[in-house]
Amino acid sequence: MLTALVAGLACVTGLTVAVTGLTRSGPVPDPRATSIPATVRSTVPALTGFRHARPLRRSVPLRIRIPAIGVNAPVTELGLNADGTVQVPPLDVHNLAGWYKYGPAPGQRSASVILGHVDSVTGISVFFRLKQLRPGDLIYLTLADGKTATFTVDGVQKAAKSSFPTRAVYGKLGYPALRLITCGGAFDPATGHYADNIIAYAHMI
Repeated sequence: MLTALVAGLACVTGLTVAVTGLTRSGPVPDPRATSIPATVRSTVPALTGFRHARPLRRSVPLRIRIPAIGVNAPVTELGLNADGTVQVPPLDVHNLAGWYKYGPAPGQRSASVILGHVDSVTGISVFFRLKQLRPGDLIYLTLADGKTATFTVDGVQKAAKSSFPTRAVYGKLGYPALRLITCGGAFDPATGHYADNIIAYAHMI
């Protein structure tokens, strides 16, 4: 199952052959999408200022807000494709994130996973600035039961798609955590793929 999920996450971008069917002559992305800040590491970030937070009951996330990078977007539910890969939000809706519904909900013990496109052929998308997050930045998830799960960022990782950090993203944890995932790094116009995944790690406070 984890292998299938990683394969799906490798395509969380609007400029990916597997998602949009772009050909070798397709457009190249905004240059800002390929530039990675020095604050983004290739290793999994450590917890920062960790405090124990009591897990919440399972409730579907409806909206995500990340003031530091200007995100205020609805959240849709994502399942699995017929081939076992994880679904991604529709490309033509730029301001939309997707929660992987077969994993924990935000606030439950272990990591909830939310995906978002970086861009598409028609412009930038919801997680375009994900790589600009810094430790201590806050993420708010509005839940269907009326509660808000608040998370603080631990750090951001750039991971080659060929070595996706499966355990760090999907491994069991003893506390409520969050993983936000998009694409970035070098872009290969011949294949229509970004080389890396950008992953923000956070824990609930």
